[in-house]
Amino acid sequence: MSNRLWATITTIAVLTSTLAACQTPLKSTALNQSIEESPITLVPNIPDSDGDGVPDDIDECPATPLNVVVDKKGCPFTGMGIGLKMEYRAFFAKGSSELALEYQFELDRVAMQMKKYDTATMKIDAHISEDELDQVSNSLSRDRGLMVKNYLILKHDIEPGRLNTFDCGAKALITSSDTEDETSMNRRVYALAIEPEDGVVYHNQNDSKSDICVKF
Repeated sequence: MSNRLWATITTIAVLTSTLAACQTPLKSTALNQSIEESPITLVPNIPDSDGDGVPDDIDECPATPLNVVVDKKGCPFTGMGIGLKMEYRAFFAKGSSELALEYQFELDRVAMQMKKYDTATMKIDAHISEDELDQVSNSLSRDRGLMVKNYLILKHDIEPGRLNTFDCGAKALITSSDTEDETSMNRRVYALAIEPEDGVVYHNQNDSKSDICVKF
């Protein structure tokens, strides 16, 4: 081997050794310390109980059924109204039309909005469960609807003509009757308050979307 070639090889070996010596390995302890000291930012987890895409803290209709198109307030979109569109639900004990305190509080919220939108009307659908058909009078669903209507009239002075009640009996079940929990969901009143698009109050309007509910 020539002296020139041997000198070149020696030079390359020295340079390689020097570069390796200059590199500082990243110790695992330093990496762990960096991870431990990194700040963790927690994102608030705001629930969406009815899964309509509108968080509960701004959802004015927090119990919207599945597969129902909603507006930015979380209420069913009907193509009607330029202001108020507010949903209300109340559930009842078997054979009872007594309005529980929690549903009174919710109805107070509805009343406040109806006073704010003084041309708004409310459609009130009253229901019973199948196991109530043979054990109570046929007026139970009506009594439930009237309980909601009279509460708004007597406590909040809402004009009766703005409140339209429908007796749906046990013809519009939303759950099966396999368990008591499922059955109890059918003992309900469902209501929707809407401000008419033209700003005019329509008294005693029959706006039921189904023939199964009878206006009373």
